Amino acid sequence: MITDTHSHLFWKRFDDDREEVISRAKDAGVERMLVVGTTLETSRSSFELAAAHDGLYPTAGVHPHDVEAPDEVVREEIATLCALPECVAVGETGLDYFREYSPHEAQRDWFRWHLELARLLDKPAIVHCREAHEDTVRILAEFPGVRGVMHCYAMGDEELSPYLDMGFYISFSGVVTYPKNDGNRAAALAVPADRLLVEMDCPFLAPQPFRGKRNEPAFVTATLEAVAELRGVPADEFALQTSRNAAELFGLPAL
Repeated sequence: MITDTHSHLFWKRFDDDREEVISRAKDAGVERMLVVGTTLETSRSSFELAAAHDGLYPTAGVHPHDVEAPDEVVREEIATLCALPECVAVGETGLDYFREYSPHEAQRDWFRWHLELARLLDKPAIVHCREAHEDTVRILAEFPGVRGVMHCYAMGDEELSPYLDMGFYISFSGVVTYPKNDGNRAAALAVPADRLLVEMDCPFLAPQPFRGKRNEPAFVTATLEAVAELRGVPADEFALQTSRNAAELFGLPAL
């Protein structure tokens, strides 16, 4: 069994063949996929998709690209979705200082709001961090005991320790397969086996064998095999380990 811990299957780029994408994933052994909301609308779509397909699990949150001033109506509805028993995590949330799509202060405010919600509901947070390592660590430290995952971890091993010390899981995407990304591979080697996850972040960041194509969950096998080879473990063993880790973090049914 393989678990893709981060997908955006609601994306418009899947509108023409979404069912085929899900079917290809299942054929590739990807039996579980988290469908991660990034806005109120896409969070609702995540729940609709998960309700229609076995093995899909929804989350709700507002991505740092999509935050502005606090919106209490949106927050109330996201909180309602997150409180539903089928919701496995709060987010996607976090900080992105690379794209500059949203004001930094608004990002920090929404990040704290999501983390407080995760603490209130006792659910894990899905954290996005790009070019914002120091602020991400500082804000996470304000919420001791909140668990979660550093999704699409793209940094090196030097930045790992604060997240591991706080009990976070580390999820690797297709980025770890890119030829010039030795630092990220060093991180994938350094994470303890019981904290590792794999993901596709589709439709973005396809792994090297599919680079330039629209990403989809079936491609997670390339990332999984690359990290397994790096760590010197059989791919099927690594698939089971990462799926068990996902079940532990997100409260998925036991394997």
